[in-house]
Amino acid sequence: MEKQLQLESGTIFYTVKGSGPAVVLLHGFLEDHSIWNDFSDQLQKNFTCICIDLPGFGKSDVFDVSHSMDFMARKVKEVLENEKIGNCILVGHSMGGYVSFAFAKLYPQKLSGLVLFHSQAASDSAESKKNRDRTIKIVQQNHTAFIHSFIPSLFAEDHVADFSNEIDALRKTAEKTSSKGIVAALLGMRDRESHLDTIEKLQAPVYYIIGKQDSRIPMETIIPQLELPSNCEALIMDEVGHMGFIEAKEKTFLSLEHFLERNLF
Repeated sequence: MEKQLQLESGTIFYTVKGSGPAVVLLHGFLEDHSIWNDFSDQLQKNFTCICIDLPGFGKSDVFDVSHSMDFMARKVKEVLENEKIGNCILVGHSMGGYVSFAFAKLYPQKLSGLVLFHSQAASDSAESKKNRDRTIKIVQQNHTAFIHSFIPSLFAEDHVADFSNEIDALRKTAEKTSSKGIVAALLGMRDRESHLDTIEKLQAPVYYIIGKQDSRIPMETIIPQLELPSNCEALIMDEVGHMGFIEAKEKTFLSLEHFLERNLF
């Protein structure tokens, strides 16, 4: 079921499927809720699956010049309140993982678990901040050209040809995103705080899904973080880049399903 949450400053779009314990799936940068369609179609047999278009993406409005990760996390909370859901497991891809970390700090009592597809808890380094600034200038000049060059780089190099159809579909989705929405997210990611202490204090179980060929968030960045949570698991995949839910769909789905079953039933 498609829904819209009308707020004073804009609208948040999301879908709800199934019934049972709640799983909230958050997309990454330049994506929308539809990246989770295949997963939610299967998970709805046992879970209530909520897939949200984060502010500035999909059918959700651009709310401000910058969308901080805390701001996005508060919108997630408002969707949960609208659906009268008290607790959930959050599943976040990349930027959606950053939003999940912010949610974990703001609302730890509402979190039954955290699943991170190709994401990490540290803030941007000084060099990463500079790269964000350069990207913002490129987007403001020609955001369509940026999208076309950026999407393939998310996949392991050997997978670009194999997943050409999926890359084209992701490009078409991203092209619907306004430059304002893209820049607002880039600013939010650039300025996000570190959540290393958040996951160290978190009581809920944490599950990292990692691609060895991830050029965006290298495995070496994530591995030290696995020691921080009190309850942490990881799936580390060879020949997978930043898009495990596409590049290794069956493996990542089954690992997610097993995590949900262990921690929501």
